[in-house]
Amino acid sequence: MEMALEEARAAGERGEVPIGAVVVVDDIAVSRSGNRTRELNDVTAHAEIAAIRLACEALGQERLVGADLYVTLEPCTMCAAAISFARIRRLYYGAEDPKGGAVDNGVRFYAQPTCHHAPEVYSGFNEVQSAEILRRFFSQRREAP
Repeated sequence: MEMALEEARAAGERGEVPIGAVVVVDDIAVSRSGNRTRELNDVTAHAEIAAIRLACEALGQERLVGADLYVTLEPCTMCAAAISFARIRRLYYGAEDPKGGAVDNGVRFYAQPTCHHAPEVYSGFNEVQSAEILRRFFSQRREAP
């Protein structure tokens, strides 16, 4: 999770919403990314999707069966679907997102009967640090002239 926090901080320094994600296979980080939506002018370039794309490319496969994903914020609906379609084994996330989250909040994507694959979900990993990075980022944005 420390690598995901590093990616979140780096994303914030680039002016992106500070969220980071890391894909791990057999205890080895095969990809990591932060949000890149502004940099790439791509609304789908969330940290989770970027990390999944990089992992698939690195491993030469479209599915990530047996992989675990660490992310600093509860995934949105788009990312929850990508995690499901990639067949991620376990999802570990930091801070809950009552407004935009789709795992334990909102649509609760993995609890829907139309969800083909639901990863094991573990929340609250480095929750305080994850939330603080986001809180600080948005506080600075509000204070900026």
